Amino acid sequence: MKVRNQTTNKVNVITLGCSKNIVDSEVLMGQLQANDFDVTHEAEKSDANIVIINTCGFIDNAKQESIDTILRYADEKEAGRLDKLYVTGCLSQRYKDELEVEIPQVDAYFGTLELPQMLKVLNADYKHELIGERLITTPRHYAYFKIAEGCNRPCSFCAIPLMRGKHVDRPIEDLVKEAKRLASMGTKELILIAQDLTYYGLQAYGERKLADLLRNLSDVAGIDWIRLQYAYPSQFPLDALDVMAERENICKYLDMPLQHGSDAMLKSMRRGITKRRTIELVDTIRQRVPGIALRTTLISGHPGETEQDFREMYDFVEQTRFERLGIFTYSHEENTHSHTLVDDVPAELKQERADAIMELQQGISMELNEARVGETYKVLFDRKESGHFVGRTEFDSPEVDNEVLVPVERDTFVRLGDFANVKITAATDFDLYGKLV
Repeated sequence: MKVRNQTTNKVNVITLGCSKNIVDSEVLMGQLQANDFDVTHEAEKSDANIVIINTCGFIDNAKQESIDTILRYADEKEAGRLDKLYVTGCLSQRYKDELEVEIPQVDAYFGTLELPQMLKVLNADYKHELIGERLITTPRHYAYFKIAEGCNRPCSFCAIPLMRGKHVDRPIEDLVKEAKRLASMGTKELILIAQDLTYYGLQAYGERKLADLLRNLSDVAGIDWIRLQYAYPSQFPLDALDVMAERENICKYLDMPLQHGSDAMLKSMRRGITKRRTIELVDTIRQRVPGIALRTTLISGHPGETEQDFREMYDFVEQTRFERLGIFTYSHEENTHSHTLVDDVPAELKQERADAIMELQQGISMELNEARVGETYKVLFDRKESGHFVGRTEFDSPEVDNEVLVPVERDTFVRLGDFANVKITAATDFDLYGKLV
């Protein structure tokens, strides 16, 4: 093996998986920087002597990506191009014992809540005074904003509680302090995330406090948009809708995974809500927050899903006309309740059903987007590519939703991270085109 001779304390952090992992990596990087480490994030050409991989263990594809990434850097270490390799995150939390046997080149594996232990192994101190501080890896003008950790929901298909533990709230005062710091750094949009936003407050305060949190964050100077992701439909705190309707800087947008449209499947999935109550909730949300964009995600092929169940989900999507929608094929996850059931829907049929839902949604999205032609919207610009400024309206979250494309012209100047009014001139199924007003 080659012997490396280079500067120590240079770390490259690799983040896989969801936005919650992004926040965890940003917190880790903040702690490392405060301990005088030279830190990079996902640097393609890095001379770092230490790599930390923050893994995802959610579904099969994500797990495979995490394993492939670990193996790639294990090879780098074997070849002498890396001194230390550490693995953290959900996959490590869930399969630590197996990974230690299968990939022994990794120096240490850590769970999702073991940041202090990881820092200790790196000869770094966990600095409590940095709670709420982190190195932002997204474009500076928006940041994912985790308000709680873990989940208490009993969904039969989901392994998240196994990896993230029980729901734990972050105190409102800590969140406001972090929001003010982010605003001082140029952040204009907070994207609120948790396994379940709507559970917020029950653990720390004994009652749901999402509405109170929204009011407090809305008052932070410099925060122009607050966006809600990952709301749970059962026992939804309706008072939060009133705050959304009242406050101009709370986006008329809600990401609420519903998972299915069949009572039989909702019961089997242990979602705690029926199809009728779901429809009533959607109607209530749209009535109390006029113009809101609802995003949902669904699952095709859960054990026991019949053609009739799928047809009910299809009809539900067709009638509800969600502004934004995504769908996963069911993944048979160990140690979940659904794993005790027979995974009886063939993979090909799962995909066929998912494709049919997305084809339906494509048509719905096209109609809804065409209805926006001629309207003018406030757009936040994220990037520039292929001769266009690319941004989003308040109805769209980064990476997963629609984008607005504005041609780059010699007599116009838009800085990334700025807002501008854009008149929509054309539409496709998942994008809008416009011109600066």
